[in-house]
Amino acid sequence: MPIKFAGFGCRPLKLSTIVSVAMLCVLLLAAGQTAAHFLLNLNTRIIHVEHLSNGLRVYLRLPMPYLVANLVGPDQPEGLPEPAPYTNNIREDGNVVYYLDVEALHSDPGRLGDLVADGHQFVSSGVDLQARVETVRVYPGSRQPPFSTLDEARASFKGALYPPDFPVTYVGDTVVDTVLLFTDQGATTSYTVSSSLNPSLPGQENTANLILDYYPGSVEVFRARGLLDNPISISRSPWSAAVTFVKEGVLHILEGLDHVLFVICLALGAAGFKSLISRATGFTIGHSLTLTLGFFGLVPSGAWFIPTIELGIALSIIFAALVAVKPARESQPPETTMFAVTTGIGILHGLGFSFVLHKILQVDSPNIWQSLLSFNIGVEIGQVLIVLACWPLFRLMSRLGDRSWQVARWGIAAPCIAVAGFWTVQRTLLVMQSI
Repeated sequence: MPIKFAGFGCRPLKLSTIVSVAMLCVLLLAAGQTAAHFLLNLNTRIIHVEHLSNGLRVYLRLPMPYLVANLVGPDQPEGLPEPAPYTNNIREDGNVVYYLDVEALHSDPGRLGDLVADGHQFVSSGVDLQARVETVRVYPGSRQPPFSTLDEARASFKGALYPPDFPVTYVGDTVVDTVLLFTDQGATTSYTVSSSLNPSLPGQENTANLILDYYPGSVEVFRARGLLDNPISISRSPWSAAVTFVKEGVLHILEGLDHVLFVICLALGAAGFKSLISRATGFTIGHSLTLTLGFFGLVPSGAWFIPTIELGIALSIIFAALVAVKPARESQPPETTMFAVTTGIGILHGLGFSFVLHKILQVDSPNIWQSLLSFNIGVEIGQVLIVLACWPLFRLMSRLGDRSWQVARWGIAAPCIAVAGFWTVQRTLLVMQSI
């Protein structure tokens, strides 16, 4: 089915060629890492909201770069920029790096709390709630106490502001805990949370935000990603809370190139709709099981384990791609075998999902099963969306004739194999380093 572009003197292009080139272009698009003085090595913001009879008390933890990265001053005569508040800077290996200024922190911790309060907006019934900073604590990432529940959040403020035995740490490895009190509006049942903080740092779009709302008799957990520049509505609705985790599951699989490539190859190799459903079901069973087991830590904990799983995921893409390009005249594996194989591959991918979920949800978080189930449902929806996007196109291309269809399959599978092959080498080296 050639497609001609009149007036440009172009040779006819086949649909299969266009699709293959498009696939290759998509796969080669990779975002380069931007150099920055501040790094979001700790990339989670947790907000516990306790309802009081006269307002709200908020326990908030966030990475320190959110507060100071955009407050660096102009370059000084000695060649270093004027450091941001509560930081010292030096040049290491030719790069300017920032350390926590403990002396400044002890002399005026209230100003740091004000940066937190000014950077977060709580709105109820159209009225901006005004925060009063109650207390501040600062921790190196290696020494931060648990902050998954309200009791843990309260406990994190019982110690000193920054004890002398704490190591002086990079700003990117530092978290700030703050208690904010809102009492100007009286009792508050529903509200929105947003943030005006924008440090303009690589990785900030992937910041994991958890908002835990403690209303007398119930707890709801909400999930959002990124800067929180769009207000998140917090209510007493379990459905609204669950939807935030469904959305996260969808985004995770759609943004995870390794998972997307595997599902594409899975759909490409399915001989018919029944075959596709069988293989997708096996994949679903496998990853649903290990997503749960991996999240609860019922897997090996050695340093070798995560890179080994990531290596297995890369190899699974190569396997699925090779099955997809096997000529129709050759015997395909029985569907029972493919069901078992895709179930096993789903086990690998489920562990990969669980590693990500660990970054946004703790095992002892409230409503853990609701959040876990909602995330898994989101993963399934994302998988279905990928299939719906590529399956009709593959069926259309299969009508081009056996030879054209074989070329088209190779045009789609080859870039997948190339990318997964690169990952295989890369991840093999990581496994070897971890052993």
